[in-house]
Amino acid sequence: MVKKTPKMFFRYNSEDMPLTTIYKKNRKRRGRSRYLLSVMVDVVKEGKTIPAKVVYIRNKNKRKEYLCLISTDVSLSEEEIIRIYGKRWDIEVFFKVCKSYLNLSKECRSLSYDAMTAHTAIVFTRYMMLSLENRESNDTRSMGELFLYFSDEMSDITWIQAFQILLQMFRTLLVDQIDISDEKIDELVKAFMDAIPALLKSKLQVA
Repeated sequence: MVKKTPKMFFRYNSEDMPLTTIYKKNRKRRGRSRYLLSVMVDVVKEGKTIPAKVVYIRNKNKRKEYLCLISTDVSLSEEEIIRIYGKRWDIEVFFKVCKSYLNLSKECRSLSYDAMTAHTAIVFTRYMMLSLENRESNDTRSMGELFLYFSDEMSDITWIQAFQILLQMFRTLLVDQIDISDEKIDELVKAFMDAIPALLKSKLQVA
């Protein structure tokens, strides 16, 4: 995301201008489009020109305002740029919470590398505990242990068990549909068992 500051300029149509001016010079998309405007600009840095795509999107918190997203990968579509930024927003929230509320930058005054690393790990652990509590309290996508219990009930049967079920269904079909004695069925099953590979035969016999 790029700030809409008048002090930051981008080259558009061979002129250097801020994002707000570029927005005013273009016709906006109407309707319920995910973005208002998409333009190609050049970012000039240390004498080098880098092409970029700027996507103007609506601010959901303030409908009359807009936000600006910039991508130097101009091959990406506007929808993909918005999707990627949405994924990365969680990272911004993480750093904001750690710095502003969990005292990442103020609590530890030590100059020791090991102490700073330990402090950072403690702050991150606090955030994980808060995230877990928030998820279990508010996020309806997870039902805690109930989800795990349901997964256990839905566990897949083994291949041998499935083969046994099919074999039993075959025996039942012979009894119900064909007038054949149990001795003949046993002979057919024995002949089938003798014809299958030895490894599979041993597994079925043990089961």
